[in-house]
Amino acid sequence: MFEFLNVFNTGELFKASMVLFAVIDIIGSIPLIIVSLGIMIGFFLLGESILKLFGVTIQSFAVAGALIIFAMALEMILGVKLFKDSVSGKTASVVPLAFPLIAGAGTMTSLVSLKAEFHDINIILAIFINILIVYLVLKSTNKIERLLGETGIAIMKKVFGIILLAIAVKLFTSNMKLMFE
Repeated sequence: MFEFLNVFNTGELFKASMVLFAVIDIIGSIPLIIVSLGIMIGFFLLGESILKLFGVTIQSFAVAGALIIFAMALEMILGVKLFKDSVSGKTASVVPLAFPLIAGAGTMTSLVSLKAEFHDINIILAIFINILIVYLVLKSTNKIERLLGETGIAIMKKVFGIILLAIAVKLFTSNMKLMFE
């Protein structure tokens, strides 16, 4: 209990929550909340072990993820489709919804990168906060669409695209530097 109090940091919690919120980009998506939460927590807990199994460093994974986030940001900003969905059968309900829209490559890369900077408890709480926000946004989707309108939603998508682009650049540059140290 006292360990929690020693490592809990509202600044880290806020920063981790904001990174995940920007990466998740829930507006217009209808994900499976529980599956998304499971994927994020699972990868957060086992991601480093999985990467080690394949001989991949966190920095190289973060650089690869930064490139994915960069492409996602370009989709949002430019309104083009770079990623092709090729899913069928039973996975069709999970894959395009929970993965990759919420718990996709960008989120997993962010989780591994955040793990290098922040304490685990702050990141796990940030995941739960973001899943709660996702749930609240999904429950309010109709109201949000009416309030923002098509133009407002398009503007929000561009704004979050630019934020994602900045996150991608930060992830790329900081991890490239670490790879060559």
